Amino acid sequence: MWCGLSWSPALIPAVLFVASAGVMLALAMRPTIEISEQHILIGRRAISWSDIRRVDRTGWISPLVLHITLTDNRRVLLVYPGGIDAANNLSRQIRRNSTAALLDGKPYTDVWGEPVPQVGERKPLPAPRYRLLNEEDEAEVERLYQRLKTVGNLDSKNSSDES
Repeated sequence: MWCGLSWSPALIPAVLFVASAGVMLALAMRPTIEISEQHILIGRRAISWSDIRRVDRTGWISPLVLHITLTDNRRVLLVYPGGIDAANNLSRQIRRNSTAALLDGKPYTDVWGEPVPQVGERKPLPAPRYRLLNEEDEAEVERLYQRLKTVGNLDSKNSSDES
């Protein structure tokens, strides 16, 4: 700024720098957003999922900007200054849990392609099965297990399989 006093074109980048620093400070001071099964907590304000009637996205992804309309026609502007992955995850969670809401003007069932889950109804996810051994190793483990069951130990010195 002091350079701008002697050379006026230097004021333009200085003012732009101060303005962008102010915007970054305002984004950093936004209240925290927490998601639970019953509600979304924005700062100290809890909004029940059943109170949300409409969730509208804007063109902004990072920072994420959503317009949330509640049952009493109040609108909440949600601004989340996180990265793209975190913003997409938050947007998906909000849209997924807002079962009574229109999502960008479309009903929940049209967006997600499934009926609205009933209260308290949770589909248990099947446990993932990860393949730890290849087929040959799995067959070897099975062979050793069967041998252990019949003989009682795997030590070749004490087994009846000695030649």
